[in-house]
Amino acid sequence: MRITKPNRATHTYRQKLHAPPARVFPLLCPVREAEWAEGWLPEFVISSSGVAERDCVFVTPEKLGEAIWYVTRHESARSFVEMLKIVPGVTACRLEIQLSKNGDGCFADVTYSHTSIGSAGDEFVAKFTADYYQRFMQAWEKELNHFLKTGTRLTDHTAA
Repeated sequence: MRITKPNRATHTYRQKLHAPPARVFPLLCPVREAEWAEGWLPEFVISSSGVAERDCVFVTPEKLGEAIWYVTRHESARSFVEMLKIVPGVTACRLEIQLSKNGDGCFADVTYSHTSIGSAGDEFVAKFTADYYQRFMQAWEKELNHFLKTGTRLTDHTAA
């Protein structure tokens, strides 16, 4: 058995979303995310309800291999969701999203914590910088706010 210290990168970003938590929370789902996130299309979803719920499992294609996602907590009353994302041989990731009311909208505190589980993971973690994460979260925030405003997905030709 080999025990080693984790090679991990954790970042949190606060998004400002233009809808209340009750409207945003259902969109934090592998199925519903396809409505607003450009390029998001899970290969399959295992769910009793057909949408995000505790113990929902889904698989997405990744550059470094398939990612297996597992929803560990889905607390709609608290507007909180936690998922684990495993890319075998690359990374194990914990994703937490906490929504909180902010006037007519809400904040989304989004935390990704990537832990390397292989040499490709070491490379990924090194590139998962605060600057990279901020750009990633700002793009997500822009896409979600566009959907909340228009009911349509933001695409390259609507990004103006």
